[in-house]
Amino acid sequence: MSQRWNKAVSILSVGALAMAVVPLAMGTATSSASSKPTFVIGVQGPFSGADAEYGNYDFGGAELAANTANASGKDPFTIKIEKFDDQGSPTLSPAAAQKATGTKNLVAIIGPAFSGASESAAKYYKAAHVAEVSPSATAVALATSGNTSWFRDVADDSVQGSADAKFLVTTKKVTTLLVIADGSFYGDGLAAVVAADATKLGATVTTETIDAVNNGGSGVATEYPTDATQIAGKDPSAIFYGGYDADLGLLLGALDSAGYSASSHTIMSGDGSNVSALYSTDTTPQTAANDVYLSESATGKVSFFTGKLATAYKALTHIKASTAIYAAQAYDGTNAIIKSLLKLKASSSIKSLRSGVVTQLHKISFEGVTGAISFQKDGNLKDDTGAVAVSQMQNGVITFVANEG
Repeated sequence: MSQRWNKAVSILSVGALAMAVVPLAMGTATSSASSKPTFVIGVQGPFSGADAEYGNYDFGGAELAANTANASGKDPFTIKIEKFDDQGSPTLSPAAAQKATGTKNLVAIIGPAFSGASESAAKYYKAAHVAEVSPSATAVALATSGNTSWFRDVADDSVQGSADAKFLVTTKKVTTLLVIADGSFYGDGLAAVVAADATKLGATVTTETIDAVNNGGSGVATEYPTDATQIAGKDPSAIFYGGYDADLGLLLGALDSAGYSASSHTIMSGDGSNVSALYSTDTTPQTAANDVYLSESATGKVSFFTGKLATAYKALTHIKASTAIYAAQAYDGTNAIIKSLLKLKASSSIKSLRSGVVTQLHKISFEGVTGAISFQKDGNLKDDTGAVAVSQMQNGVITFVANEG
């Protein structure tokens, strides 16, 4: 996932945030004779604004992993999970990254959650030798920067987009497809893959870019009617939207008013819209979100927590595990960082631990909740061929339909 450019945030405000950063404490993580050192694993993502659900899902998965490790009492350190809010915005992400790297005893980051935020934060984490393990940033281009401190334990949008196209054309028998991109780093990339693959599969594809207007929740329904009227007039058999739930909700409401709905056509979006807020807060009337198909990028053998872990996650977060997209990936990523720390001396300086975690993550190999966790040189999973989960929205409930891929 990625997030739209937040036009409402000025360059001046970002600079002010960056100036407020606490200087980096590069000394040893000290402890008394009666206590273990405490190391911080940060979670960077949206914890406020229109997309806060995503950050809360990731934080819960990371916290569950830390609590489990701490409860065992076996490790020579204690793990603390700390939030760094970027609202999913590339504009706010650098300040969040600088705050994180300036946090005492921080050794690694889960996230950033969104691709655009990941792209703009990368240079700050790279400079501080802080490992990033994103559970949900799926943009293909993130793995081409040469940043050896960056990892993700989810497949990229070349996998998700291909599966989405296959579902639309092969499963749903779509013949004419309109692919809409929201102008974001994430949305444009995913939409391009869907358009190319659907064309290869025989669909007649047209593409359009409708720039995101929601800007953290400030978008209004009057901003999409003209586009919706034009789309309804052309009457494609299906629409794929590459973007986020808040903006998709505005478009769905406008389409419904124009007489085009998911009950009579196929409408689909990717993991950027795969949250209950699409129905509960983003779409007016809410029923216009019904029947919309939503995908989740390839996640190995299991997409969500199951069994005892699902029960533990619900008890910890009060969130139903089967709705918490990418929480299981955050759990696996946190465990990868903890396992990397166990290869290092707990008495080492934070600077040494940070670079040591990066080195160990390139060597890590274990069976996680979502499948095999082992990384390629570019930070991608060695095995990212898991099935893409396709679900459907019904009255606020996202119900699994099929694995595609």
